[in-house]
Amino acid sequence: MHYKRLLLTSLFSALIIIGAYLRFPLPPVPITLQTLFVLLAGFLGGTRMALSSTAIYLLLGAVGLPVFSSGGGLGNLIGPTGGFLIALLPAACIAGIAGNFSAKAEKPRTYLALCLGFGLIATLVIYLVGVPFLKYNRSLSWGIAIQAGMLPFLIGDVIKLLVASQLARSFQPRISQLLG
Repeated sequence: MHYKRLLLTSLFSALIIIGAYLRFPLPPVPITLQTLFVLLAGFLGGTRMALSSTAIYLLLGAVGLPVFSSGGGLGNLIGPTGGFLIALLPAACIAGIAGNFSAKAEKPRTYLALCLGFGLIATLVIYLVGVPFLKYNRSLSWGIAIQAGMLPFLIGDVIKLLVASQLARSFQPRISQLLG
């Protein structure tokens, strides 16, 4: 069973990387699908798998592989979007809590509610870390930082949360069966 978890962790890391490249360039923070796949990793794999796949993604980018939407290297983690990238770790952990509870959720609606609730908290954590990081990195006012780092993304993040929750609800029985 260990190799199945390893395979899924690798798959989620790859999906997060792909999500970084599926982007709409919006300065200073592009719209990407990374958060969708981080949430999905948590919803389907639980906390440990979500943290592992997200940490692998961040580590690959930090050592210079071009896995971030703006390339690779440590500079991306300390640049304007660094807070959003770093915040993927606590977001993965929070989304993973929904995945951890999935075995206890007897009804699909309960599982969906868990995903939506914890996914919303995870998304808020990304903003709570990313926006102040952007503000201080670029010496922006709070209003400008919120305008640049949060407002353009709200609708897209709600859509990504809904999609990730629905995908998790659909795939959760298969993943549970695969992992035994």
